[in-house]
Amino acid sequence: MFEPESQTVEYKQIWKDEYLKTICAFANSDGGILYIGITDNYEVIGIEKVKQLLDVLPNKINNKLGIICKVKIQSINNKDIIKIIVNKIYAPISYNGKFYQRSGSNTIELSGSNLANFLLKKYDKTWDAIPVEECSISDIDLSTIEKFKKLAKDRIPEIDKETDIKQLLQKLYLFDGKYLNRAAVLLFTKNPQKYFIQSHSKIGKFTNEVNILTSDIIEGNLFLQVDAILDILKIKYLKSFISYDGIYRREKLEYPYLALREAIINSLIHRDYTNTSNLQIKVYDDRLFISNGALLSLDIPIDFFSKPHQSMPFNPLIASVFYKAGLIENWGRGTLNIIEECSQYGLPEPQFEYKYKTLTVTFFNVNKNDPVNDPVNDPVNDPVNKRQRNILYQIMSNKYITREELAIKNNVSIETIKRDIRKLRELKLIKRIGSDKTGFWQILDNNNKE
Repeated sequence: MFEPESQTVEYKQIWKDEYLKTICAFANSDGGILYIGITDNYEVIGIEKVKQLLDVLPNKINNKLGIICKVKIQSINNKDIIKIIVNKIYAPISYNGKFYQRSGSNTIELSGSNLANFLLKKYDKTWDAIPVEECSISDIDLSTIEKFKKLAKDRIPEIDKETDIKQLLQKLYLFDGKYLNRAAVLLFTKNPQKYFIQSHSKIGKFTNEVNILTSDIIEGNLFLQVDAILDILKIKYLKSFISYDGIYRREKLEYPYLALREAIINSLIHRDYTNTSNLQIKVYDDRLFISNGALLSLDIPIDFFSKPHQSMPFNPLIASVFYKAGLIENWGRGTLNIIEECSQYGLPEPQFEYKYKTLTVTFFNVNKNDPVNDPVNDPVNDPVNKRQRNILYQIMSNKYITREELAIKNNVSIETIKRDIRKLRELKLIKRIGSDKTGFWQILDNNNKE
């Protein structure tokens, strides 16, 4: 009879003033309905002094939140409940000086960069559109402008003939006639780190979680960083396998170049540049991590990354310029392209994870320290199936991953995961260190199997 609690539906047994937070969250999100007199299990218990509450609630909501909601009495099974219908409000709504939004069936308080971006969005602004008053046209790197014009010629005909930098930047919505905005600073200035100190990137070669062999810091605008990161990875951090096709020499990078390029560009586009972390690339013998601070849209959770989904770039102006330069294709296909490239390369599907406001994509190299003997070339004799192999790579990516998380990632039941885990332990491919609640998984190889 009742739909489950969701982004737009909530049930409460009795009224408490703290539920004004829920109404505030509905107003700041997509609207919603709050039912009073119904339990979480959808049992109608009703309200005793329903008419008295009906008289009080509209004024209380208006006085505390500054909005008007429809408050109705509804009779179900001869019991009276109250139905509060909240419309989406396009101005930001606060309760006791704090702002709330809905995330699924939860009401969350906004703070920090989440709050800043919520307020910007309410006023039809994005982070990258904010003017930077202390930056001027003289800070623009002309060589980067010329590079962009060459790249964008296919998607913006005649752009190569544009000689007025101000007009060019205005056409790209990066200059309002007086100030450059944040997107312009990051994309085209000579030294964006002067204005956003955290906007550089790091690459490191690791032997384990704590030991680092070498590292590099890449600075400059985003166009320069894309090229520099890829060049340094190819020359210094990754191996290329040499083969010959007749008289022609062929080189194959250990990870697909196009997938790395897509992941790096996506990281730079979608970065939360208010986050004090950098874009970080960690290279191990058997895997490669690319991570960046990010604020994911509530409409596109991490589970959607491996499926077709709409693109909602955190920095739409930066994304637009990269698109016009031909560096990204259809928005929303970036993660799918990465997965497809790895599949064609014969590599496992990369893993996408979002924790502590950090988005990480992990590439796995089955040619190095693979947890299963002969992972690709001998599928008939392979001791584990495809799902169990995915579980191994997911554990490699996050040794603290729970059985519940594995069940969600692999779209199977907890019991199926338990059977898979039991099989992997019997084959001495994994080992549990510590308790179920506080411990972690350890991958065993030929050298440390017990």
